[in-house]
Amino acid sequence: MASVTQSTISRYTDEHAKAGLDFNFPAIETWQNQFPAYEILIDDPEFTSVCPKTGLPDFGVIQLRYMPRERCLELKSWKEYLFSYRNLGIFQENIVNQILEDVVKACDPVWAHVHGDFRPRGGISTIVDARWPRPIIDEKK
Repeated sequence: MASVTQSTISRYTDEHAKAGLDFNFPAIETWQNQFPAYEILIDDPEFTSVCPKTGLPDFGVIQLRYMPRERCLELKSWKEYLFSYRNLGIFQENIVNQILEDVVKACDPVWAHVHGDFRPRGGISTIVDARWPRPIIDEKK
């Protein structure tokens, strides 16, 4: 029986890491907010995407919680935006961060929190959280 060496195992590449981030995501439509200081929770319990390396489907729950400033996200547009991930090869961590960036671009919320809870693949599940404004990180080592 031949042994498997590290050099024969296919590795994740920088291309895998960047996969999907150059996709032309549809714009998320908005409407004029009428009230101050409240929060909105939008839940997508049937989110799907594709692993950029294996091509296998990923399933999860995406929750967006945000406090609108002047604009609110239009829900049909939001659904169509999330649907654009369905056949896209992209890492789960990148999904959550890309969604956050696109929400901020669309409606400039007071704050936003995107929570991705992805179903187990190979026995391991992933939970990813991203927040706006982004925390300040001390880059000094």
